[in-house]
Amino acid sequence: MKKLNKETIAVHSGTYKDPVIKGVNSPIFTSTSHEYIDQSILYYPRYFNTQNQTNVIIKLADLENAESGIIFSSGMAAISSMFLSLLSPGDHAVIHNDIYGGSHNLITQLLSKYGIEFTFVQSSHIEEFAKAIRAQTKLIYVESPSNPLLKIVDLEAIAELSKRSGIVSVVDNTFATPILQNPIDFGIDIVIHSGTKYLGGHSDLSSGAILSSNHLIEVIKNNAINFGGNLDSNACYLLERSLKTLSIRIEKQTQNAFTIAKYLSTNPKIENVYYPGLTTHPDHMLASKQMKGFGAIVSFELNDHDHFLKNLELITPSLSLGGVETIICTPAKTSHVKISAEERKKAGIKDSLLRLSVGIESVDDLIADIEASFRNIK
Repeated sequence: MKKLNKETIAVHSGTYKDPVIKGVNSPIFTSTSHEYIDQSILYYPRYFNTQNQTNVIIKLADLENAESGIIFSSGMAAISSMFLSLLSPGDHAVIHNDIYGGSHNLITQLLSKYGIEFTFVQSSHIEEFAKAIRAQTKLIYVESPSNPLLKIVDLEAIAELSKRSGIVSVVDNTFATPILQNPIDFGIDIVIHSGTKYLGGHSDLSSGAILSSNHLIEVIKNNAINFGGNLDSNACYLLERSLKTLSIRIEKQTQNAFTIAKYLSTNPKIENVYYPGLTTHPDHMLASKQMKGFGAIVSFELNDHDHFLKNLELITPSLSLGGVETIICTPAKTSHVKISAEERKKAGIKDSLLRLSVGIESVDDLIADIEASFRNIK
């Protein structure tokens, strides 16, 4: 059979074919204890090798064009396992400055305790990444699109720089999802997802994933087993089910976000709109080249944002992102609250910045809610 399209992979790949009742969905294997006599493998949830974990990883690996992967209980479990598995005392990492606040906090507060050094690159230009590399550098870590300013990093250039320097390249692909972008196709070594966001897609499931080569996955897994960040079978089943609709959810959410971004860009009360689909975005051409769509996150700056948020009726001020419902947050008070005001200012994250996670509702209803809220502020 020819290589399947993403929509088909999302539905069919990894499904466990039940030989007994022949259901079309993978059954849930709830056992945490497995007979080991005459078995070549010891099955145990913390070893990341139970059937429901395997189902999800096969599907995600196929979607990301990876050889293998690991499924975790959260995105941060995946990120911390990756860093602590690939870096040792004395090593150095190059980090893009515009990343999720939890990742930033992990890097600054935890890695330094283990003698791991790091350099934050304030620009998306590849020349700045190259300048930051040292003899001890072992890893480059970026998000693209980034959280929360939606900066785009040239993944092919990052991959070439990493290979030329003999270091590992890592991309957090949460905002793009496997539907809109596949970093491994550009030569990136490791792809990370916070599955709590779009992969789960219904704001009711916490998970994370790492996708990579068989070799790097084994290196990370050997340490992750000790950290204990595995995902249980029931949650794996829910994630596998959610992934089946990933493609159609992302298509609708991206269409809605593009429409809302264009609408917001015409509103005089808004200072700046950050969305890579807009031609005014500085990385628009690069996003058009390496993405199949521009994503479902729109960030914008609004001075009187407190009244704006209180006036919304349909859109909910809420933590996280990526669900089927449209939600909004103030990064300075939520996703990036653990970063100091000085560091946020350096990264360009203003207190007036809002991050809108666009859902699958009618875009007309969403814009009407935004317009009604605007009418009630000065």
